[in-house]
Amino acid sequence: MRAFYVAAMLAVTLTGCGGEEFQDLRDFVNNAGADMRGKVEPPPDIKPYEPFAYDNSTSLPDPFKPRKQDARNPNRAGQNQPDLDRPKEELEDYPLESLKMVGYLHQRNVGHAVIRSSEGKIYRVKAGNYIGLNFGQILSVSETEMKIKEMVQDSAGDWTERESSLQLVE
Repeated sequence: MRAFYVAAMLAVTLTGCGGEEFQDLRDFVNNAGADMRGKVEPPPDIKPYEPFAYDNSTSLPDPFKPRKQDARNPNRAGQNQPDLDRPKEELEDYPLESLKMVGYLHQRNVGHAVIRSSEGKIYRVKAGNYIGLNFGQILSVSETEMKIKEMVQDSAGDWTERESSLQLVE
């Protein structure tokens, strides 16, 4: 009888191990996308390039030529224009990126920035002085930075203000 129980237990054990492992998972993966169909839109028709020739007979302006000044407002290009006849200061010969603020002085209740040029020369400037290539005027000087208002000209000839600053470098 004992042999019968051992044989029955062995048969049950072998039956449990006889199947393929994870077969239900493999069946799911194989059949999961069976009823799904993807659809890809066909690419659009490519239209041939048609060049456009600019000539004097059209009323369209040539995009490669600078715009002309507005005839109704002849002073428009001169609006915000800096004083071009003013004598230039020494630091207006240097691009702003090549100048470094290396110190700060306070004399007679006026703050002065100590500026070093790319050539190693040292200059002392204060609010109101001009600096850089873009008609930059120093607005204020503090112990850590110097604020500058620059005037730049766009492609239409209009002058616009741009604020910049120089930070104190250690």
